[in-house]
Amino acid sequence: MPAYRSPSRRLRRSRGALLAGALASTAALILTGTGTAVAAPPAPDEPVRSGHAWMGAGTRIEQGPASTGGVTPMDTSGVQGIDVSHWQGAINWGSVKAAGIDFAYMKATEGTTYKDSRFSANYTGSYNAGLIRGAYHFARPDVSNGATQANYFASGGGGWSKDGKTLPGVLDIEHNPYGAMCYGLSTTQMRTWINDFYNTYKARTTRDAVIYTTANWWNTCTGSWTGMAAKSPLWVAHWGTSSPNIPSGFPTWTIWQYSATGRVAGVSGDVDRNKFNGSLARLQALANNTA
Repeated sequence: MPAYRSPSRRLRRSRGALLAGALASTAALILTGTGTAVAAPPAPDEPVRSGHAWMGAGTRIEQGPASTGGVTPMDTSGVQGIDVSHWQGAINWGSVKAAGIDFAYMKATEGTTYKDSRFSANYTGSYNAGLIRGAYHFARPDVSNGATQANYFASGGGGWSKDGKTLPGVLDIEHNPYGAMCYGLSTTQMRTWINDFYNTYKARTTRDAVIYTTANWWNTCTGSWTGMAAKSPLWVAHWGTSSPNIPSGFPTWTIWQYSATGRVAGVSGDVDRNKFNGSLARLQALANNTA
């Protein structure tokens, strides 16, 4: 004969099962990134682990966490974009597009061994939502030559195709978040490193790599080099100002990262906000290599 179980005991077990299920569901939401909980980048006083840098990780060392009026972007006119990495968690790209964002860049690779864990999802999701998108490589001049990293980037997401929605890849070269500002290289060595990256990337993709940097880093670590001004579009990072400082030699900026604390529907928490220097037709021309 089966053992007798009182109704109250069965009720307690049912409630326990429901509670366990609810906790499991909550955990699943957090782990899959579909809930509201997302990882945040390390605080400014905490170290950044190798492979986990992002566009602006070094910029905030120069410029500080930099809020542009809280979470309100400074300049939402014109053609707007964002840049993201795994630190933004899961993104609703349909909502991003509906919020008026026309382009997005996402981290693909870093150094010679790291690939961003959210790259594939971001790259595909943004494309399907109708954004013009591209990939960036976080440079590590302290671990290999430029050619090696350009090849790693081109093979790891930084390729290009003339489909109207793919922007040329970006060399993200900024203040070293892991150590010495200029990665231990002299200005001459840094120029060689950047040039080797550029030449290799162009040989692999036919495109000129965009350069993301700050005026302070570029002028200090390359010795105010003018050698890339006629070859690479400039993506300048300068937060909390109405007009960015331009690195020596570059005539103007193509993209301006004006905030590290922007907000956009579809993205949980802070996200970098960017503006393109031109019309949407000009952005499309950059994507199609007809600019």
